[in-house]
Amino acid sequence: MTSTFPDISLSTERLTLRPFEEPDADELAAMMSDELSVAWTSAPIPYTRREAYDWITRGAPAERTEGRGIVLAVAEYLTHRLVGCVHLMNTDWRTLSTEVGYVVAPWARGEGYAAEAVLAVAQWLFRDQKFERLELRTAAGNTASQQVAQKIGCISEGVLRNALIVRSRTEDGGWTDIRTDLIVWGLLPEDIEGIEGVDGIEGLNGIDGLGSHPDASTEG
Repeated sequence: MTSTFPDISLSTERLTLRPFEEPDADELAAMMSDELSVAWTSAPIPYTRREAYDWITRGAPAERTEGRGIVLAVAEYLTHRLVGCVHLMNTDWRTLSTEVGYVVAPWARGEGYAAEAVLAVAQWLFRDQKFERLELRTAAGNTASQQVAQKIGCISEGVLRNALIVRSRTEDGGWTDIRTDLIVWGLLPEDIEGIEGVDGIEGLNGIDGLGSHPDASTEG
């Protein structure tokens, strides 16, 4: 029998974390078409409403039901506007460890939403699901994502050299793949003890977000 996370929603002072819904498709497509989302994730180019709809209806639910992790849409509590996404992936049910990726919409960056959302997921993961480890991997050039990792208490555990492919703009305005180093961060239950507020951090994209699924070309 496959182990799975429960189908849950979480809330913080400013955010609601919940399963994606079909009406999110337009906002999701816009978020994943942004320059930074394209650069730091492996999402399809272009990321159309069809890709967003396929991810919402097939890809994201399968992450949970097939035991790989869970995908949560992040929305503002008051306006319900889509802030971003948090994705637990590569879950090891024997060791009770998993990896987190995230993406933040362009309009919501710089408000501390990434750290607030990831910390909420980490607290739920450790306290309710009794997990022992959360891993975050950031591209060497993604300093904003590294700030988020530090803000929530992650410990830098080393560098995987030339381990990641990211995208960079070409002179003609297109995109090309480039290889870069990958920084590995670890978070354990004791690392978040005493951490309270997470405001004031520049919340930009994590390296994975929706592009983490192996079949990103069809599921986002």
